[in-house]
Amino acid sequence: MVGSSQTDLRGVTVTGDSDATAVVFVHGVTLTRKMWLPQESELGEEFRVISFDLPGHGERAAEEFRFDEALSLLDRVVETVADGNAVVVGLSLGGYLATAYAARHGEKVDALVISGSSVNPTGLLGTLTRVVSAVSRLASKSKLVRRGYSSVWKRIIRKLDLHEDEKRGIIDAGFYFRPFGTAGKALAGRDFRREFGAYSGPALILNGEGDLLSRRGEDAHAAVAPNTRVEAVDAAGHTCNLHQPAAYNRAVEQFYREALSAFPSGAE
Repeated sequence: MVGSSQTDLRGVTVTGDSDATAVVFVHGVTLTRKMWLPQESELGEEFRVISFDLPGHGERAAEEFRFDEALSLLDRVVETVADGNAVVVGLSLGGYLATAYAARHGEKVDALVISGSSVNPTGLLGTLTRVVSAVSRLASKSKLVRRGYSSVWKRIIRKLDLHEDEKRGIIDAGFYFRPFGTAGKALAGRDFRREFGAYSGPALILNGEGDLLSRRGEDAHAAVAPNTRVEAVDAAGHTCNLHQPAAYNRAVEQFYREALSAFPSGAE
């Protein structure tokens, strides 16, 4: 039976059959678990779709974002809601979290999908990330800046080709500028390419065609992990799951089915 329910973990939504394969979605900075509504509505017909709010976002807005605490929260979700194993899908900040989680807990990750997170924030890019993060932390202290940031996001969401209830759900959940700087600080200088290579299971790098920064790093990222494939979502940018949700969903579903055939013991 397909339906939605709230777990006893705050800020978690589960959609789909409780006996189906669990897919845990990790959202990007600023947005909330509601960014995955287009995935819930379609993939929830066949999978158990699980999404949750990271610290500093949505129902956890009062919490400070810390990378290790976010990883621990992801592990709690996998353990208590996904019964210990899941396909893990992350976008942007969520993709970096998913990468670090797979490196640390590969036995719990049946397959890994990352979007907008195949550029490695080390070296010069790490320095740039630190600078942007510092500016963002200062700017986030201004109510005017936070309101303006939310207004921009609302306009972006309203222009997307999504169902009206999905747009309303994403907008009503809010947009959170405060964690932008703290999350960037946590990413800067961390070698996610090494962590990506530490995961030996099936992985998909799924970037939007127009996400040029992430696409520049995708081949180098894939080269460190032999069971990785790279795909691009046409006519999509950084938040490709929202720009082209149907294409994104098809790519995730097809990848999982192929991973199940190639890794029957690990993707089941």
